[in-house]
Amino acid sequence: MKRCEQRKEDTWDLQSVYEDDASWQEDYDRTLAATVRLETYKGRLSSCDDVLYTALCDLRDVAMMIEKIGTYASLSYECDSMDGRAQRMAGLASSLETRFSEAVSYMDPEIIAMDPATLDTWSREERFLEFRNHLERLVRMRKHTLSAAEERILALDGEAADACSSAFQDLNDIDMDFGQVGGTKLTHATYSVFMQDPDDEVRREAYLKLYGEYDAHRHVLSRLYAGSVNQDIFLSRSRGYSSSLEAALYPDAVPEAVYRNLISSIHDAFPVLHRYYDLRAHLTGRRRLRHWDMYLPMVPSIRSHHTYDEAVELISQAVAPLGEEYRSTLVDGLTSSRWVDRYENDGKRSGAFSAGSYSSKPFILTSFKEDLLDSVFTLIHEGGHSMHTWYSARNNGFMDYGYTIFEAEVASTFNEELLSRHLVSCVDDRRMKAHLIASRLDDVVATLFRQTMFAEYELKVHEEVEGGGVATLDFMRTTYRSLLEAYFGPGVDFEDVSDLECLRIPHFYRAYYVYKYATGICAAIALADRVLCGGDEERDDYLAFLSSGGSRYPIDSLRLAGVDMSRKESVDGAVAHFSSLMDQLEALV
Repeated sequence: MKRCEQRKEDTWDLQSVYEDDASWQEDYDRTLAATVRLETYKGRLSSCDDVLYTALCDLRDVAMMIEKIGTYASLSYECDSMDGRAQRMAGLASSLETRFSEAVSYMDPEIIAMDPATLDTWSREERFLEFRNHLERLVRMRKHTLSAAEERILALDGEAADACSSAFQDLNDIDMDFGQVGGTKLTHATYSVFMQDPDDEVRREAYLKLYGEYDAHRHVLSRLYAGSVNQDIFLSRSRGYSSSLEAALYPDAVPEAVYRNLISSIHDAFPVLHRYYDLRAHLTGRRRLRHWDMYLPMVPSIRSHHTYDEAVELISQAVAPLGEEYRSTLVDGLTSSRWVDRYENDGKRSGAFSAGSYSSKPFILTSFKEDLLDSVFTLIHEGGHSMHTWYSARNNGFMDYGYTIFEAEVASTFNEELLSRHLVSCVDDRRMKAHLIASRLDDVVATLFRQTMFAEYELKVHEEVEGGGVATLDFMRTTYRSLLEAYFGPGVDFEDVSDLECLRIPHFYRAYYVYKYATGICAAIALADRVLCGGDEERDDYLAFLSSGGSRYPIDSLRLAGVDMSRKESVDGAVAHFSSLMDQLEALV
């Protein structure tokens, strides 16, 4: 449908952020002027504690407004990228962020250059409490922070650095036309429906048409991703990191071993993963699987249908173990408070996400489909992110509320785990129970094994370029095909265009992001066991984790909840859980 055809109650409430575009413009103008004033502290931060404190307060206030301005602009654009006013606001917000980065680019180097004893003495003053964590993290980044002039140059590169990602998004979401299948328009959202169709020809046609369009744009797409990789490497080398991987992990204090051990552990688990594909082939009546068979339900003839309101009721029941505050807040957000933009329309971004600002509601974008159980899982997944933000914003100051993606993917996949276990526990029919377990197996494959494969691909491409090679289209395709064959095993046949999947993953434009989905589900499985088998203490530990926001480094934050992601056992436990789900499915069918 067109955006104007959406019912108001099915869209998110952006008027809760700004009443109208004019109000947004007024804040934009004021904040732009305030951003310029931030430059007046340059060269004076170490002069006395009052100057440093005032500068940090102004930094906080301007950053908070920029976040609010950006939220309204970006969400207006994401739900209708063909809207000219939304395009304009998104562009202005992006420029403001770049201008802000440029204006404050001197701050970090200047603070880091201060006498450590003096900075420590000042930060111990009571009024500096809300900035103490920020200052401590700045000191830790000392060896990777450049001079003020160099930081300004990198800040000026902000918009240019996003060019590859923005071009990919416009090409992927607006310009590419995948045609029709059986009279229905093929889009990113309908593709997932077609891939579950029992008719082999429908799945085959949808698959080949989708990848045919990527094939037609393969050279441009590969250039865009190569440009993004080069930008990652430029930034990591500019700051003196040994690699782009270290540059991505160091700010969160995540050891490289966590990333590499994840890949190693999943390689060790290939026999378990290949057992899954053998089971999938057996249950779908195929001697060998094709790439377009991967989303065909393993337990056929089970139709899932949930209206949006029914989905919310299921979610309400699933999250009940987390207490009434969590449950009622989430339900209200999904319904009357209008956190959610529910349905697909022309120009709306594909996929799903949760966003928002410190001073606004959380917001969720999704393309809800009543005939897809995945839509219910997507909703509770993004609801997990939103509740993480809700707890964090209410228990931390602005400078400490921003949690890392590493932690975020725990909160979302934890909710998925609660929903899966709730659904299985509520049905007596063996076939429906088998269907639910089979669906969960698919989810774990998508989140743990597939995201690890994506993470390994990212690492291989970046290391190729860092080693002096070139990320050509041929290299990308050859590398990706070898991973497809290794992860899917000998029982799966691929098409000539199958390796073009490497050109359609939006998250690749946020380097080393996807591994967090895999570590997240490992932590989520362990924490779901702990909360559901425990009592008030275990539940409160989990809520304390959500409430900690960005006040701790992620490994420490998760230890607060009761799981240690620096240990290999966390991945092994998730693989063991996956294997036990296969045992349950085989027993049922």
